[in-house]
Amino acid sequence: MTPSGNETAPLRLVAQFLKQLRHRVHLLLLLILLQLLLMVLLLLLLLLQLVLILILLKLLLLLLLMLLLLLLLMLLLLLLFLILLLLLLFLLLLLLLLLLLLLLLLLFILLLLVLLLLLPQCFKWN
Repeated sequence: MTPSGNETAPLRLVAQFLKQLRHRVHLLLLLILLQLLLMVLLLLLLLLQLVLILILLKLLLLLLLMLLLLLLLMLLLLLLFLILLLLLLFLLLLLLLLLLLLLLLLLFILLLLVLLLLLPQCFKWN
């Protein structure tokens, strides 16, 4: 039996469909590969974002440490200022004591002068 023209037409259609399907399968595989590539790129971008976040966290930690050191320095300067203020008050107190001693000395000299002036009059034998 020889194939007639009517029997070969469906075979041609099946062959053409298989050929188109093969091209579509290649395109589908290519699209899957492109999607995998995009997923890998997205994962790399996420990894890069995580690295950048870690760098930012380290920078923030360093900034916090610098702020704490600055606060400590300010507290030390305040302590130094208070010590200097206490020294100044102590010096003022010493100055007041010296002035008081000077005043007492002047009063003593004045008292001696008054006594020296009054003493001859007390011993007059008139």
